[in-house]
Amino acid sequence: MENMKVADMADNEKPVERLIKYGAECLSDAELLAILLRTGTSEMNVISLSQMILNSHPVYKGLRGLHYRSYNDLIKVPGVGKVKAAELLAITEISKRINSLEKEDKISFKSPCSVADYFMEEVRFLTKERLYALFTATDGSLLHKVMLSEGSVNRSIVSSREIFKEALKHEATGFIMIHNHPSGDPSPSEEDILVTKRLEELGRKLEIPLLDHIIIGDGVYYSFIEKGII
Repeated sequence: MENMKVADMADNEKPVERLIKYGAECLSDAELLAILLRTGTSEMNVISLSQMILNSHPVYKGLRGLHYRSYNDLIKVPGVGKVKAAELLAITEISKRINSLEKEDKISFKSPCSVADYFMEEVRFLTKERLYALFTATDGSLLHKVMLSEGSVNRSIVSSREIFKEALKHEATGFIMIHNHPSGDPSPSEEDILVTKRLEELGRKLEIPLLDHIIIGDGVYYSFIEKGII
C-alpha cells in the first residue's frame, strides 16, 4: 500500500475522489496534504509521504508540527525537495494569514486579550523572538504595524529611536509593543521590564504614550498594562 500509486487505488480510496464525494472534513490530515503535494516518490505514494512529513517533527506531530519546520528542516525529510518544501511553507503561512484576517475586524486595541489573540498564531510557533510595534490613532484604530527586529533564540533588539521615528512618521498618538517568547512562557525577563519602562518614559516625554507591551507565549500572553507595570 505504501508504494502503490494513488492512480492505482480504488476510487473510494483516492483523496480527491473522497473529498468530492464525502467533503474535505472527512479526509485525514495526510490525505488533505497529499492533495496539495500531488506526487510521492518511487518508494512511497504521496499519502505515505504526507504521513511521514506530519510525523517528522521530533516533538510536535500532525499539522501542528508544520508550523515548527523551516525550509532547511523540510528538505531533510526523504522525498521532500525544494518545491515540496516551498509548498509546505506556503500552506502554513496561508493558514496563519487566514486566521489573522478572521480576527482583524474584531481586534480592539483597548483590550490586551484581543491584541494578543490577533498575534497569537503569527508568532507562537517562531523559534526566534520578533518585536513588533502597533501605532494607533486618537480613536484607537490601527495606523501602522511594523516588525522592528528579529533576534536570537531568546532576545530581540529594541531601538527606541526607530520606534519613535515610525510613530512620528505615521502621526501616531500611541503605540503598543508586541514580542514573542519562543520558550512558550510569556513571563517578562528583567530586560523586558527595563525596556518597557524606558519606552514608557520616552513616550510620556514625547506625548506618544506606550499603551501596552504584550508578550506572546504558546497559547498564553502577558500584558504589562493588565499587570499594572505601566
